[in-house]
Amino acid sequence: MRFEALASLVAGGGVVVLSGAGLSTESGIPDYRGPSGVARRHTPMTYQTFTRDAAARRRYWARSHLGWRLIARARPNDGHRAVARLQQGGLVDGIVTQNVDGLHTAAGATGVVELHGRLDEVVCLRCGDRTSREELDLRLRQVNPGFDAVAGAVNPDGDVELGDEQVAGFRTVGCAVCGTGMLKPDVVFFGETVPAERVAHCFALVEAARLLLVLGSSLAVMSGRRFVLRAAKLGVPVVIVNQGPTRGDAYAAVTVDAPLGRLLPALADRLVGGVPVGPGRVGAAPAGVPPVVR
Repeated sequence: MRFEALASLVAGGGVVVLSGAGLSTESGIPDYRGPSGVARRHTPMTYQTFTRDAAARRRYWARSHLGWRLIARARPNDGHRAVARLQQGGLVDGIVTQNVDGLHTAAGATGVVELHGRLDEVVCLRCGDRTSREELDLRLRQVNPGFDAVAGAVNPDGDVELGDEQVAGFRTVGCAVCGTGMLKPDVVFFGETVPAERVAHCFALVEAARLLLVLGSSLAVMSGRRFVLRAAKLGVPVVIVNQGPTRGDAYAAVTVDAPLGRLLPALADRLVGGVPVGPGRVGAAPAGVPPVVR
């Protein structure tokens, strides 16, 4: 049973978690490549386009002004809470997330390394001032009274699909401190580099780990996959729990295809308390959700 193998490995402690968008889909936030992202054809905003093209920047803020509220309303799901329980139970030593939704921390986890930043914070690219997204939302509402464009599908990075005519009248705002600085959500856009010290910290966590546990990431981009490659190079076992194959499967000691919001609570129950999970309830995966185990 792969669940038993997973539980046995995690029970030894010294676990570092690397989480991706698949962990947050059960909180209502879609992913790019998993089951909730299959029909999506959205091209994410790049840093170069955002900083160089005023029209593209206006389009981004108009779409994000509506879409980020989905992220703001999202609440941790059972998977997030289970990871926090495993940390509180002394089994998880570090959490690195590729997500920008802040849900690990909201679930009670501590010391979370948010590899790609947080969508609820805004930074001025000129003076470096940081403000909350709530404050920016208020300013945008004030300069865009009556902006009630009908939003289409919400994308994983917290923006929505809008037509050109809906975007045309939207007004952006500059930094409230320096007056002219360009505002950007404090997240790493495609084409932008993750701060070197943050990457170094993540590598240090992996290098000190006894086990790297990947949760809900397809590992399609090097930003997350590099930690799997480093673990494999050092002989640190890798376990991957994800719905669908990943680009890290070849390096994994165990791979499990199952809904994280059901498997992770069962794992936490088994290892750190709660309702005991017997063979009749879990087997290779939570009851009622027989995973394809590779």
